[in-house]
Amino acid sequence: VDKKTKVYLYAETDKTPEKSGVLTSGTVKYGKSSVEGKDAALALAFSGQKEIGVRYGISFISTEQARKNLEREINSYDVSAIARIGRNEWNDALGKIQVSGGSENDKTVFYTSLYRCYERPVNLSEDGKYYSAFDGKIHEDGGHSFYTDDWIWDTYRATHPLRILIDKERETDIINSYLLMAQQMGTNWMPTFPEVTGDSRRMNSNHAVATVIDAWRKGVRGFDLEKAYEAARKGIEEKTLIPWSAAPSGWLDEFYKEHGYIPALKPGEKETVADVSPWEKRQPVAVTLGTAYDEWCLSQIAAELGKKEDAEYFLARSYNYRNLFNPETRFFHPKDKDGKFIEGVDYRYSGGLGARDYYDENNGYVYRWDVQHNIGDLVSLIGGNEVFTAALDSMFDTPLGMSKWQFYSFLPDHTGNVGMFSMANEPSLHIPYLYNYAGQPWKTQKRIRVLLDQWFRNDLMGVPGDEDGGGMSAFVVFSMMGFYPVTPGSPTYNIGSPVFSDVKIDLGDGNVFEIVADGATHDNKYVQSVTLNGEELSGPWFDHSRITAGGVLSLKMGPKANKKWGIGNPPPSVGPMQK
Repeated sequence: VDKKTKVYLYAETDKTPEKSGVLTSGTVKYGKSSVEGKDAALALAFSGQKEIGVRYGISFISTEQARKNLEREINSYDVSAIARIGRNEWNDALGKIQVSGGSENDKTVFYTSLYRCYERPVNLSEDGKYYSAFDGKIHEDGGHSFYTDDWIWDTYRATHPLRILIDKERETDIINSYLLMAQQMGTNWMPTFPEVTGDSRRMNSNHAVATVIDAWRKGVRGFDLEKAYEAARKGIEEKTLIPWSAAPSGWLDEFYKEHGYIPALKPGEKETVADVSPWEKRQPVAVTLGTAYDEWCLSQIAAELGKKEDAEYFLARSYNYRNLFNPETRFFHPKDKDGKFIEGVDYRYSGGLGARDYYDENNGYVYRWDVQHNIGDLVSLIGGNEVFTAALDSMFDTPLGMSKWQFYSFLPDHTGNVGMFSMANEPSLHIPYLYNYAGQPWKTQKRIRVLLDQWFRNDLMGVPGDEDGGGMSAFVVFSMMGFYPVTPGSPTYNIGSPVFSDVKIDLGDGNVFEIVADGATHDNKYVQSVTLNGEELSGPWFDHSRITAGGVLSLKMGPKANKKWGIGNPPPSVGPMQK
């Protein structure tokens, strides 16, 4: 628990209280001038007043700074006036993307989702200074805002890629904040789950490396790529890969480096590694797959820096997912330290609470597709296009096999189910787009529309699981616009099924990217043909470089699948995708 971080408050009222004091344990003690300690509240007594204006400011630096923040941000007791200011600022932010067509309900869902994408991270700069929990000190921000509270395990997938499109300056500041955090922690390890109180190291893997290479490949500069590479590399190689841990690397990490996978415990085998949480467990399949992707990202950064040996080394390690692929079942399967697959694994249920003995929050069906960086090789491993698409179909069709109460009692985060697919958890977000890679893009188009209609609605349903700092909402924003970044780090977007007939994205510097979907309706969900800047696209993807100066993606939509469009050509690649 962080013991350094303090939150300072400064409050004002428009009427003078007759008495003030501190409320603790149900007793009001008047006469104290400050409030400290646990479960304490400031008590103000007014008489004869029907309405009292209250405003307050907060700061992580000092009470005086909280006063300055209040005066700068809320200089009135007029709630309507403050609300108008807030509305104007939100209209400017949400107005970066303009949509037309679709229903009013569609627009409500879209803009609510875009709104949620601004939830995190949080700007802690206050008049050119910021408090950092990463070293417990106050720093000058040098004119660049300091951001924290970024749930990277969730947000690297789509939230960061969306910000690259609509707010490059903020994304640059966020990456620079990562580098400051790494330096301030004294380890130069890239953060994995930075919060207001420091890096909690929640979840698994080290996906900040993906935000770095994705930004760089899409033209974002303004940060030191060499420093980012070193912090990312050290965070992966010097910090342990054990989930939810900030310990230095140890036995499990050495095993991974030598054998290329994290070993699982056999049923009944007791944990021998002290740093492994009895609650979070080793998550061996999830960590192995996630680290393989992170090492692919490292290889791509190394290539950008001209570090040929490093690039080749980490590219080779990015194939470590193969070490847990079970050719008999064609699933990723936990393996013990002796190199043997754990027996009796049911990919629906095994792994204990949250499946953490083997996976993490999701079951083996979801992690079957967790190879974002080398989908072509995954298609080959599973058996080629027909077998691959049949396996995707099977995932969506496989029933729970028990009551929902039973299923969710040990997989409480694996909600929003369509068969074994979980719409409610971030490792699933790219899965509906994988049909594109195996010659059946019309199934991606249908599946995306069905999932949006089923799980993201303007009613009591809300969203199907934890929002996680924009992690899930960014999927909705991209998917409703009609494209999605399946592989952060590769500047490639997959085409899905646009909900709106027209979308205009303000890329900054006067550049606008427009998506025109002729005929798009609820029923007309299938792509008939596509052009980008007037050039016909035969495959369901396009490169970021083709839209940086703006452009028009034009689609013709229809009620029936065009099974001749979008097949036959491989996706663009930024490096060797198969071996």
